[in-house]
Amino acid sequence: MHASWLLVIASVWMATVGNVALWQQLASLPELNNGRGVAFAIGFAALIAVTLAALLSLFAWRWTLKPVLTILLLAAAAGAYFMMAYGIVVDDTMMVNVLQTDPRETGNLLNWRLFATLVVLGALPALWLWRTPVKRLGVGRQLLTNALTFIASLTLLGGISMLIFQDFSSVMRNHTLVRYQINPLNTLYALGVVAAKPFQRDESITLPIGEDARLVAAPVNPGKPPLLVLMLGETARASSFSLNGYARPTNPELAALDVLSQRNAWSCGTNTAASLPCMFSHMGRSEFEGRAANYESLLDVLQRAGLAVLWIDNQSGCKGVCDRVPNVTTADLDAADLCGPDGCFDEIMLRGVEERIAALPADRRAKGVVLIFHQMGSHGPAYYKYSPAATKKFQPECQSNALQECSREQIINAYDNTIAYTDHFLASTIHWLKQSEKTSATALIYLSDHGESLGENNLFLHGLPYAIAPDNQKRVPWITWFSPSFERLNGISRECLKKNLDTAISHDNYFHSVLGLLGIQTQIYKKALDIYANCSRA
Repeated sequence: MHASWLLVIASVWMATVGNVALWQQLASLPELNNGRGVAFAIGFAALIAVTLAALLSLFAWRWTLKPVLTILLLAAAAGAYFMMAYGIVVDDTMMVNVLQTDPRETGNLLNWRLFATLVVLGALPALWLWRTPVKRLGVGRQLLTNALTFIASLTLLGGISMLIFQDFSSVMRNHTLVRYQINPLNTLYALGVVAAKPFQRDESITLPIGEDARLVAAPVNPGKPPLLVLMLGETARASSFSLNGYARPTNPELAALDVLSQRNAWSCGTNTAASLPCMFSHMGRSEFEGRAANYESLLDVLQRAGLAVLWIDNQSGCKGVCDRVPNVTTADLDAADLCGPDGCFDEIMLRGVEERIAALPADRRAKGVVLIFHQMGSHGPAYYKYSPAATKKFQPECQSNALQECSREQIINAYDNTIAYTDHFLASTIHWLKQSEKTSATALIYLSDHGESLGENNLFLHGLPYAIAPDNQKRVPWITWFSPSFERLNGISRECLKKNLDTAISHDNYFHSVLGLLGIQTQIYKKALDIYANCSRA
């Protein structure tokens, strides 16, 4: 048999029979229990097969093909067993556990079911493989054949991806478990991540920044320290904000509060894990991605300067940004009017916030307080879950987390309802800050981590590589509100700021803009990146 056919047959076997756990998981999803779901599953299997074929074509040589295929067949069989038997997933963390296991732990895992699975899914195909003679070709001809197999596999990969992208992106986003069940690509990826770690950053070390940080004495408003809310939006795209020219009235409450909306702001990444640490970093996007070490964040500098800092999370965590400052999560709260099985609406973060502030050290509160609210915002694809009924002004909305079940109009309605609720939540926060102005100079900065695609060019959700991601996944809202006392504290000219609302800015500016507003002096501060500096006393 020709080597190319051998690797194609093995790839199809692993993509189909070797992914029993994956197909069981997909079959359990109600949104895939129809003809379209079957078509998606077939396309998904083909996607896995051609990916494996492309990888295996690199090893389609006389002395490497059968050993590599045998290892992959056995790895796929073992992965299938453990995923079916224990419901585990294969990622880099699990791979580290496997590599560090001892004989006693290994012995506890051995049983006849494991051996039976290894035999049926791995050993028997491997036995057939070794008993099948492979046609011998000259080096030049084999190289050409391998190259053609690789190119053909990549071509098919691109075509299949385009055909199933909408369903694929929705399933991957809504059911995170699935991405770690793609067998044995999950094992290969996990091994690659583990193997690469020693050559990248030492994740156990966080280098300090801004060790010289200090507060500059405020010349006005004695006894009125700043109270700044940093509101972190989730998956909010600038083009869906009426403040930025969107035709729908998604921001009526903010418009009445005379906020300042930057209309040309860009994110550091296209997903939370990339953007959140980057926007709180002193580095720019390109420098952050290629950093040789991890560094402290903006919050560490604020705390080092003597301010009271508190992170309140209504999301899935701060991605390490808030690890060294006081932080709380809404996950443990019990508020029947705002929380339910799907989590809490963002307004929960305002409940009891005065008590949370009062629990911070008094000496720090006297210098100023910085609150960080991490929103659930417009988290998809189940947009409908994150806006209460009272704010759902756009109907009919998509009432499913499977976007393929809804029309584009329904999807946009559901998304716009989350933006309208963010408008209400931000306005509520500003009203609370106005009430706090008796004792503090109050302000708010709202900035989203990344944007979202809502069907433009048949793309949904987010997370595409930054270089090829559409603007809607990268252009984000940046909204500022200052109380009169905060404007006096900083000598800010609103008229000056209004002239610069179309200036191109990005997450790169965030670190330095916050430091400038709070009057923190440190060598790491760059005035040129502070978007408020040219319109303030400083």
